[in-house]
Amino acid sequence: MEIAVNQLPDTTLTVVAISGELDGKTSPLAQDKVMPLVRENSQLILDLAKVAYMSSAGLRFLLSIGRQLPDTARMVLVGLSQQLMDTMRVTGFLELFEVADTLEQGKAALA
Repeated sequence: MEIAVNQLPDTTLTVVAISGELDGKTSPLAQDKVMPLVRENSQLILDLAKVAYMSSAGLRFLLSIGRQLPDTARMVLVGLSQQLMDTMRVTGFLELFEVADTLEQGKAALA
């Protein structure tokens, strides 16, 4: 798993691109990397376009991040594969998160 963090200049917007698998082994690492980015007035885009597989530990990671978001912060998930969309739909996770198809749409949703 790889995580690339890109803080956009002169904004509160941070794009976190995750690639690989989010499972029991990698989800704690992802949480350690992403959690410090969750703060007041933050805008966070989780780009999951290159996530090939997400286990229940990956879903817990998303839920944990979502629960820690302050009321003044927002997060958008972008690039979900059809498999991840189906999993999140069945588990009810799509109702918990704002989702966009592309990075540009995610940025527009936060504008």
